[in-house]
Amino acid sequence: MTPEELDLTDDATAAAVHAVGLRSYRVEADLIGFDGIPPLHESLADMRAQRLRWLGCRADGVPVAFIAWAQDEVVDIDRLCVDPAWFRRGLATTLLRALLDRTTGDVVVSTGAENTPAVSLYERAGFVRTGAVEPAPGLKIATFRLQRG
Repeated sequence: MTPEELDLTDDATAAAVHAVGLRSYRVEADLIGFDGIPPLHESLADMRAQRLRWLGCRADGVPVAFIAWAQDEVVDIDRLCVDPAWFRRGLATTLLRALLDRTTGDVVVSTGAENTPAVSLYERAGFVRTGAVEPAPGLKIATFRLQRG
């Protein structure tokens, strides 16, 4: 699948992206034992209001995976989600590579420290763990940075 820009002003695209995010974050919540992940409780309107760029992979015209980011001085990956029905097909890697091809500068990202698939993905891509934070009791978040240029 070839990643493409996603237009969240399109109602069908936005609804599909929102649904994928909810399903994906539910799996992460189970992995890390914390269901307070903010996007898991985000409304469709709240998601659409985010000032992010979106890339996604589609199957039969419907988004099944996406990556979203903001860029100022660094690229800040806000979310990377794959519909659980599409796990283990390389979509997260494909989207991460597409993001790296389309952007310049350092890249930062954070994920649940116990989210082994995400941690492995970022480490394989050359990201270095820069620390960990505990924003809520029992929730450990690992932070990563990829230095470029």
